[in-house]
Amino acid sequence: MNNAMLEKYARLVIKTGINIQKDQILVITSPIECAPFARLIAQIAYQEGARDVVMNWKDELFSKIRYLHAPNQVFDEFPEWQKDFYLSYVRAGAAFVSIAASDPELLKEVDPDKVMRVQKAGNHALKEYRERIMSNKNVWCVVSVPTQAWARKVFPELPGDAAVEKLWDAIGKAVRADTADPVAAWQQHANDLKKRTEYLNSKKFKMLQYKNSLGTDLQVELPDGHIWLGGAEHTPEGREFIANMPTEEVFTLPAKTGVNGTVVSSKPLNYNGTLIENFSLTFKDGRIIESKAEKGHDVLSKLIETDDGSHYLGEVALVPYDSPISNSNILFYNTLFDENASCHFAIGKAYPVCIADGDTMSKEELAKTGVNDSIVHVDFMIGTPDLEITGVTAAGETLTVFEKGNFKFD
Repeated sequence: MNNAMLEKYARLVIKTGINIQKDQILVITSPIECAPFARLIAQIAYQEGARDVVMNWKDELFSKIRYLHAPNQVFDEFPEWQKDFYLSYVRAGAAFVSIAASDPELLKEVDPDKVMRVQKAGNHALKEYRERIMSNKNVWCVVSVPTQAWARKVFPELPGDAAVEKLWDAIGKAVRADTADPVAAWQQHANDLKKRTEYLNSKKFKMLQYKNSLGTDLQVELPDGHIWLGGAEHTPEGREFIANMPTEEVFTLPAKTGVNGTVVSSKPLNYNGTLIENFSLTFKDGRIIESKAEKGHDVLSKLIETDDGSHYLGEVALVPYDSPISNSNILFYNTLFDENASCHFAIGKAYPVCIADGDTMSKEELAKTGVNDSIVHVDFMIGTPDLEITGVTAAGETLTVFEKGNFKFD
């Protein structure tokens, strides 16, 4: 990505992604390999009035060393200073930018149990932080830039630098940084997604029925008062931001105990550095009762067993097969991109903002309305070119939502 486009991308993250406010603190979580882009985001944030920028560096190569050589007991511990870091900034109303660019196969030699224990300890310790983020009480945005290891996985036929360049090009197009005015392009895109949410919200579907040739045959009940969201999101005060760049989805939540049937994955899932491939999940009354996978089944099983809520779904997301990222024909091995090329579900915690008044409900009130809770939220892809989705309204009317992988009503 050339310097002019790189600066447009960074400015897009600050102006549209988190919509930075004067005197607000920005926390950037970044792999050390992505430091140049993280620093550019910081520079533009200051220029746009940020009070301060805090860098939270991550080193996944060191993480692998730790997994391979540290004493076993450390994987159940979460440092108090890290907990204080996140909680102090989230309570201060900080904005959060995360750069997602991990090596999809970095941890294939690591015991998956250790990785799950670290994830679980962190999620428990940062429960307040995660709840504030998922309720949009703080603005947040997830973006990505290439690393050598990731680019080589996506484009194994190319030498390292060429692979990185090609991945830069793909990311630039996906986030619309290649347009003359990315901020304006995103405003138009957000408006287009809003039209889809308005249509879906007007129908008040009670159930969605999924079928395709991979073997997906699933019924998903939607709770009363569910809300479809997509594109721009809003804080309780009405401040607009874009949580994921790119984003092509509209999403809501399922009724916790209203999912029945089988769903088959259409893309690999990169979970904590391990690839889970060609897997299926079978549900009864919302709960996963069977799982299969050609690769990574032990990791999938441990994910499902994280807590009670990880046996249920927390998100229903619709993405047309004929969309920019899907049409690139690139498998990114990165959920930020792959979930925006495919209809998907998420195992675990639901977004409270997807139910009427959910952002003001207590944990107990959310549970009564059928909103799933968990310390994990993991998206997996199920969209195909032959996916058919039928919606059933409260009045019993049946409408085609997806036909041959795309929205019927577009």
